[in-house]
Amino acid sequence: MYRWFFVIFAGLVSQANAASIDQTLLKLDPEERAHQVCILKGIDDLNRSKKLKRVDRLKTSILSRATFDGTTVVAKGGAARAKDRWYQVKFTCAVTKDQMKATSFEFEIGPEIPESEWEDLGLWK
Repeated sequence: MYRWFFVIFAGLVSQANAASIDQTLLKLDPEERAHQVCILKGIDDLNRSKKLKRVDRLKTSILSRATFDGTTVVAKGGAARAKDRWYQVKFTCAVTKDQMKATSFEFEIGPEIPESEWEDLGLWK
């Protein structure tokens, strides 16, 4: 009985978290909302790809500013943090018209960013 309760409870918590995330996203302007949903999908897709291990951060505009056209975020100068190291990342992310969901995320991982450059780029350990 306790096992079923936990599964049901975990499902309710997940639904509550999703509703909270949606409410928070709706408070953002469309471009920032698009960046955020792309970051969420990007972290998930990067971890699933196993090209980097333990990705926990993704930044869209580190080496150059990302662009947004209403339904697509293009980041040619992004960065991803994996196992306390930062790597250059380029990606294209498509979002829904309301910018509430990322529908695709294509990426290319570049070289590691030297720790000596982190502070100037606004990165951290």
